[in-house]
Amino acid sequence: MRTALVGYGLGGAAFHAPFIASTPGLELSAVVTANPKRQAEVAARYPQTRLLSTLDEIWTGSYDLVVITTPNRFHATHARQVLEHGLNVVVDKPFAGSAAEARALASIASSRGLLLVPFHNRRWDGDFLTVRSLLDTNALGKVHRFESRFERYRPEIKASWKESGDPKDLGSILFDLGTHLIDQAITLFGRPKSVHAEIAAVRPAAKADDDVFLALTHDNGVRSHLWMSAIAADLGPRFRVLGHDAAYVKYGMDPQEERLRAGDTPATPGWGEEPQEAWGTLGGRPHRTEPGAYQDFYAAVAAGTAPVQPQDAVTGLEVIEAARQSAASGDTVAL
Repeated sequence: MRTALVGYGLGGAAFHAPFIASTPGLELSAVVTANPKRQAEVAARYPQTRLLSTLDEIWTGSYDLVVITTPNRFHATHARQVLEHGLNVVVDKPFAGSAAEARALASIASSRGLLLVPFHNRRWDGDFLTVRSLLDTNALGKVHRFESRFERYRPEIKASWKESGDPKDLGSILFDLGTHLIDQAITLFGRPKSVHAEIAAVRPAAKADDDVFLALTHDNGVRSHLWMSAIAADLGPRFRVLGHDAAYVKYGMDPQEERLRAGDTPATPGWGEEPQEAWGTLGGRPHRTEPGAYQDFYAAVAAGTAPVQPQDAVTGLEVIEAARQSAASGDTVAL
């Protein structure tokens, strides 16, 4: 599949290009970026890849797949353009700005028989794969609470669209880190039946929400408690999963992002592996973390299948909309 990557910021450079370039069945044929510095970076790392300056240049080429990793406000618009030109598309998160917008994209893709894949790569974090394995083997017994966190300590606000107060920029931490946390909870326990939320802009002069708590109640009785914050001066556990028979507790982040930022690829020895000192505990004892496997996402795409369904992104956006309603009213919102 001849692939055009649209955008070459951190997402394009670290999370997409290395996997497109190394996955059998895919070819990094073009990168779209008008930034001269980023063009030079692409030329140095991928000398056989064509450089384009605008999305419209894709339509005159012979491409099979387009990957959208532009700023959030453009995701749905760019994805619609790609679909309307008859091409398959992977869309970075957030998939769209609203559930209605996401449903419209899914309808276009379905009517044209095209792949439309939300890029929810955190399903292939090693710690999340470990939680899935523990649930699949009933190692915890009946789970009653699932706690999950993406917390950072960044007290200084950067000049970035991600810190913008303009709703069109989708800069809230709820759209950023929250998209991953919600998707993981839905993947494990299904669509929640209710949502309660606390959403705030805590840092002085913050315009975008930077501290959020969500409580989701699932049909099977599991309660998912999700925290996302840019102002957590003490980081809580990444996962704390409580079952009737045992608990799994894990601190620290999956190592794949750090290695990608350092220039490593899935071909690098030890890819996805976590050192023993970083493992979580099961029943108080160290428990090996499953190897992370971001490469499996694009392997599925290369095989012509969608590793994440558009409906999953629709459900996640419905949760975000319910969360905003809950935070504004103070009430729990039924889905």
